[in-house]
Amino acid sequence: MQALGMDFLHYLVDHPVLPHFLTIGGFLLALFLVARLLAEKRQPGNTFAWLLVILLIPYVGVPLYLLFGGRKIKRLIAQKTRIAPALDGSVPPFDLAGQLLPTVQTINASGAFPPTSGNSVRLLPTGEEMYTTLAHQIREAKHSIHITTFILGRDEVGKKIIRLLAARAREGVKVRLLLDAVGSVFTSRRFVQPLRDAGGEVASFLPVIPLSFRSTANLRNHRKIAIFDQHTAIIGGHNLAREYIGPTPWRKRWRDFGAIISGPSAALLNEVFLADWAFASRRSLDELHTEALPEARRVEGTSSLQVVVSGPDVTGDPLYEGIISMVQEAHASIWIITPYFIPDEVLFRSLMVKARAGVEVMLILPARSNHPITDYARRHYVRELRKAGVNVMLFGPGMMHCKAIIVDERMGMMGSANFDLRSLFVNFEIGVLLYSAPDVAAMKVWARDLLTSCQEPKKERRKRFRIVGNVLEDLCRLLAPLL
Repeated sequence: MQALGMDFLHYLVDHPVLPHFLTIGGFLLALFLVARLLAEKRQPGNTFAWLLVILLIPYVGVPLYLLFGGRKIKRLIAQKTRIAPALDGSVPPFDLAGQLLPTVQTINASGAFPPTSGNSVRLLPTGEEMYTTLAHQIREAKHSIHITTFILGRDEVGKKIIRLLAARAREGVKVRLLLDAVGSVFTSRRFVQPLRDAGGEVASFLPVIPLSFRSTANLRNHRKIAIFDQHTAIIGGHNLAREYIGPTPWRKRWRDFGAIISGPSAALLNEVFLADWAFASRRSLDELHTEALPEARRVEGTSSLQVVVSGPDVTGDPLYEGIISMVQEAHASIWIITPYFIPDEVLFRSLMVKARAGVEVMLILPARSNHPITDYARRHYVRELRKAGVNVMLFGPGMMHCKAIIVDERMGMMGSANFDLRSLFVNFEIGVLLYSAPDVAAMKVWARDLLTSCQEPKKERRKRFRIVGNVLEDLCRLLAPLL
């Protein structure tokens, strides 16, 4: 029997019918993926880019789409709690005429959190301030410490944070650490074991396990939040690694930006963490809510904030729509600070129209980011925006990882999202809008200080001397929706 099986196997390999069946199978698989891609109703640029890769280089495109392609995988995300709780006493910001701000209306209509008043905000403009504040809050927490991060470094900063968290867990504080499975892929189980041994909990968000229903490399949790006693939260773009934060200055440290918030908005950020934790750890959200502290939602200041959650676990794209509304609502100025700039057509054209209408549009980017392919992809957008009158400034030397938008010095946005298609439409992201004048003014002071480390782009060389650069730019822009 075994001999017959081997003979049949050799027959299949040697006979020309096998390539024929493989060709048909590959065609049917590609056809299925194209149908699935069209059914997802992505943006046209994103759909076209995937179609191009799948049809022209199927041996590369098909595996890549199976691994990275799904935007909102319905069966998988159906298991995750939708993030849409609200707080009593929410006070929406109004403009000078007493009308609800269009941006607030836009975000509210998407089913996101309403704005809340009674918060205090302090900006954290350096990695040293971020580290010092984080370490202080860890040491002072009395009930709980909830941290989610994309990257936990295996360096001295990562080790120090694990030691701090383990010390508090041994003292009886409830410590939970949520790591993204892809962002922290090099952070081994052994690295965080001291925290587990001390009684803390560690979970991995959507591990990439071959052939697993819950496995996808595309849907990444890019949120960075640390919540203490359900009442005080740190938010921004910092990961927990030496490149982002540390107790002392380091010449290779990236420039980043964040804030510490106390009050009702911090309680909402804790709700976001709990929904993510329940999904990653397979715990009951109702069970987690039994730990709620009544005093967590007490008033701490006068700031009006709006927590905006973006990703597959929310209806629509509230963060993206909020940014569109901010840009279109601007009357005097729009400042955008981002490490990666790959806008969709609506955002791109909106910025051009605003600049041509006389609105000051300032775009601050790193001169060289840590992803050269995104630098090539942004060239076309930067060139056309400059022609339209947008002021583009390049930060350097060093990497800038800040994410912020300031409009008319009357509202600002900060958080984890970059100004690119992946952050706006694919990743799990978090943002906070600031509506109080003192907070927005503080953001503008920080942005002007950042501007002192920037220069205007150099004149581009004549095209006949940069043929290779032109080809790379066009190719990267064509594939930009996949980045």
